[in-house]
Amino acid sequence: MGKEKTHINIVVIGHVDSGKSTTTGHLIYKCGGIDKRTIEKFEKEAAEMGKGSFKYAWVLDKLKAERERGITIDISLWKFETSKYYVTIIDAPGHRDFIKNMITGTSQADCAVLIVAAGVGEFEAGISKNGQTREHALLAYTLGVKQLIVGVNKMDSTEPPYSQKRYEEIVKEVSTYIKKIGYNPDTVAFVPISGWNGDNMLEPSANMPWFKGWKVTRKDGNASGTTLLEALDCILPPTRPTDKPLRLPLQDVYKIGGIGTVPVGRVETGVLKPGMVVTFAPVNVTTEVKSVEMHHEALSEALPGDNVGFNVKNVSVKDVRRGNVAGDSKNDPPMEAAGFTAQVTLNRQVFIY
Repeated sequence: MGKEKTHINIVVIGHVDSGKSTTTGHLIYKCGGIDKRTIEKFEKEAAEMGKGSFKYAWVLDKLKAERERGITIDISLWKFETSKYYVTIIDAPGHRDFIKNMITGTSQADCAVLIVAAGVGEFEAGISKNGQTREHALLAYTLGVKQLIVGVNKMDSTEPPYSQKRYEEIVKEVSTYIKKIGYNPDTVAFVPISGWNGDNMLEPSANMPWFKGWKVTRKDGNASGTTLLEALDCILPPTRPTDKPLRLPLQDVYKIGGIGTVPVGRVETGVLKPGMVVTFAPVNVTTEVKSVEMHHEALSEALPGDNVGFNVKNVSVKDVRRGNVAGDSKNDPPMEAAGFTAQVTLNRQVFIY
């Protein structure tokens, strides 16, 4: 995958069991992110464990613990290409227990794809006060993800199947809610889909002849289409500040046998290159970058928006951690702050002591 296309990051959010992982797995599989042999292996494993209906989700649920529980725990990064973009999809968990992981993924996204299940009772469970549909949408907006696409999933399981009335009812209710939290529904593409069957994923669905397509109205240019893939292609690319000093917040730090310590994160500003001397704040650890990789491909430089892993010299995994920020030692490196001004959003009833 070349660097000539713009790189964008998408987070897939929504209530547990809304079909996020199945939809994401299907999209990546059909767009060439996963080879056929791998998906056949996943199908076989899923069937052996009695979870055949999870076959596309299996792609994303690589950890054994996740497989056995049938839910997504960590953030899985996968890639594919559209006609316009080089896309990294971040599949975020839906269980409230894992909300910390979901926040880590969402904070790195340029656009959120909110998946809501259209099945009888499923939409209501997700949009209820105890469901994650509201919580995830609010978190996405609060964390700065200002572009949103809504996939109304499981259209094959409405009563009757592929019900226009049910779809319109859901669009109306979701529009009302997202407007309350700050999104303009006119800028949001709503797409009725089946992540399992593939309806309106890449090709227009013959099962929903009543759907005349989605339209978005925005200052930066209107857009229209029919499928989820077309909606992804109409995401507005974010500006990438390459001229600012390097800032790379760490999402995680790994110890890889034969290589050493590999911090992982998204370049927010500036450029990261092999041979560069970087400083991590606030721990004030300085080291040289030996190599930079994205999706197992070596890079000569990483630009804002790139999710990368980089190997560093003589640094233990105990020296740096998630949340530390890497910067260029020679160009305004990040420093520990004595204090800062924050905007704090409480998205449910909590006690502050």
